[in-house]
Amino acid sequence: MNKVVYKPEGERLFTEENIFYTSSISNMEKAIEKNLILEGKATLCDTDKNLIINFGEFRGIIPREECVLQETEKENRDIAVITRVNKPVCFCVREIREQNGEKIAVLSRKDAQKFALDEIMKLPKGTILDGKITHLEPFGAFVDIGCGIVSLITIDSISVSRIPHPEERFYRDQKIKCIIKDIDKEKERIYLSHKELLGTWDQNADLFSPGQTVSGIVRSIEDYGVFIELTPNFAGLSDLVDGIKEGDHAAVYIKNIIPEKMKVKLTIVDFFDSPCEEPVNNYFITSGQIKKWRYSSEKCSKVIETDFE
Repeated sequence: MNKVVYKPEGERLFTEENIFYTSSISNMEKAIEKNLILEGKATLCDTDKNLIINFGEFRGIIPREECVLQETEKENRDIAVITRVNKPVCFCVREIREQNGEKIAVLSRKDAQKFALDEIMKLPKGTILDGKITHLEPFGAFVDIGCGIVSLITIDSISVSRIPHPEERFYRDQKIKCIIKDIDKEKERIYLSHKELLGTWDQNADLFSPGQTVSGIVRSIEDYGVFIELTPNFAGLSDLVDGIKEGDHAAVYIKNIIPEKMKVKLTIVDFFDSPCEEPVNNYFITSGQIKKWRYSSEKCSKVIETDFE
């Protein structure tokens, strides 16, 4: 199998290896011998819910029963198949078959997904993975972590700063980093987190200094003040201002940063409606494994941490 197995679908499509092995029937036969994971773009879902991939001089077919590994209801399973049209799909080559005088490659997405899942299941908790956002729901973000294997980042695990919807952090098809939070080997499910990659309180505080005026997003309005997010893992508190609402963007003056209390005192200079911008996540960690992550400032007695061991 390929050395790199846990990459989201689409990451192999234009690689030199993939282009070579999908260029001809004879190269496809070599892929069978090597048991490779390859990719192609699905061009059609026929009436029997088989996916068809056009490689130019020949075609490939992923039979309906070989399209999806993860168990789901029939209707959802069919939706999972038809929504792959015009998108890259991974596969292993099962065989080369002659049909009506034409040679057709019989493929299995299920085989590729099974191999990727087995490899990911061997990884320790705290391992950082590459992922791609497949869709967003109010409760969290669904992420392709390899060959179309989809896992969930719940909304409370996306960032330390609370958000009303995952679209505040992600957009569809966005490439992200994520971390294995837990593994259920019996159910073959992987649970993800994201906030641990966005820096500790101290790391984020080091990006700012008292006396600066910076931009922020209004996340919460309470009786005692307005919480304004300066980064996804770092927020401060300002006095109440008439007319301001959650989701507004603001220019804020930093009065003080207090590590001992993990507090940032702000003054709102101006505020305005949220501009249309694609979310960006700045990662402090991008690879390897995290065993324990402490968010709290080293100067603060209050401990907020994640233990992956």
